[in-house]
Amino acid sequence: MRILIFLLATLFITGCATPEQRAAQISAEVDDMVRVYGPGCEKLGFKSDTDPWRDCILRLATKTSLERREVMTTNCIGSRGFFQCSSF
Repeated sequence: MRILIFLLATLFITGCATPEQRAAQISAEVDDMVRVYGPGCEKLGFKSDTDPWRDCILRLATKTSLERREVMTTNCIGSRGFFQCSSF
């Protein structure tokens, strides 16, 4: 029992990220957004490395994220405790 508790505690502690690791992850996500949406915002007429350009990138990334969430729907069919659910 003690070994199980020790292993779970070790797993929990090693699963935590340091602030530096989280900052590096966020920085990588921002770099990815700039790489994906930056050229599109420039084609829309926003000058690179300006606040409106950054706002365009954030809006496009948010729009894409929301569209991905809307795609997932769940339908359940059945009665009295017997349900068949599907998500797509």
